[in-house]
Amino acid sequence: MRAVQVVRLDGPAAVEVREVDEPRRGADQVLIEVKAAGLNFPDVLQSKGQYQYKPELPFTLGSEVAGIVREAPEGSPFQPGDRVVAFAGTGAFADLTVANADQVLPLPAEISFAAGACLPMNYLTVHFALLVRGHLRAGQTVLVQGAAGGVGTAAIQLAAALGARVIAVASTPEKAEVAKSVGAHEAVLADGFRDAVKAIAPGGVDMVVDPVGGDRFTDSLRCLAPEGKLLVIGFTAGDIPTVKVNRLLLNNIDVVGVGWGAFALSRPGYMATEWDELLPHLRSGALNPLISEAFPLDKAAEALARIDERKVTGKVVLEP
Repeated sequence: MRAVQVVRLDGPAAVEVREVDEPRRGADQVLIEVKAAGLNFPDVLQSKGQYQYKPELPFTLGSEVAGIVREAPEGSPFQPGDRVVAFAGTGAFADLTVANADQVLPLPAEISFAAGACLPMNYLTVHFALLVRGHLRAGQTVLVQGAAGGVGTAAIQLAAALGARVIAVASTPEKAEVAKSVGAHEAVLADGFRDAVKAIAPGGVDMVVDPVGGDRFTDSLRCLAPEGKLLVIGFTAGDIPTVKVNRLLLNNIDVVGVGWGAFALSRPGYMATEWDELLPHLRSGALNPLISEAFPLDKAAEALARIDERKVTGKVVLEP
């Protein structure tokens, strides 16, 4: 079968589509025929050897997948032919992949494979961020950094679906319009966003969703209302910020880490619980991943480069 493999740690241009053996399903795994796979910033980092998880070379990229069950463990709720999404960890950018049965979820018929492939990483992460780590309540105001990206658009949609007012921060006017198109109530530009946010929410925001980090971090803290929370999801800006803790003390604010993978993967059944809570919003259309581009498997390097060059709004998918 075909697989997108990292053979040397030289970034997106160095990945290769190679013929490899089909994966063998473990006793507790599901074998999935891949119909679509979602790309994420960690895939780019893995191609450079810059992600915390460093598989031995060569390895097949890709963590989230939508497809059709080919084989499932005895006693599993899945049968051959079922439509599913899964968090595979690695190996999703291929014709076939395997995933632990506990990390495979049913995909309703009304949701496309392409949309399904965009759900596991970003939407389960923001569900965990907003509800478990942030304790979001209806009527609160949420500020979303990196609002036109995969995490940002997912956070906008879920926060709005849960009854929050959403203010988006984007780097360009075009990306600000993207954020509004997926449900943000207001959108401001990253340059000078603190003053713009204060004009919209003079008392401050209740929560900041931050997958960006970098030099926006301090002004994000300054946007918080007393007892507000800044949710740290990632560092797509590249720089990991530091915080002077006196800022937290003076305004009674929290900086909260959001490590969805470490939490979910160590708790059997947790992903299924999250999925059940998301399904009504998926079926209603409130959660509808924004897909900016779809690429065939043999153009995976080009797709990864799009993410690396910050040219993506929403999500990019591969369709074998």
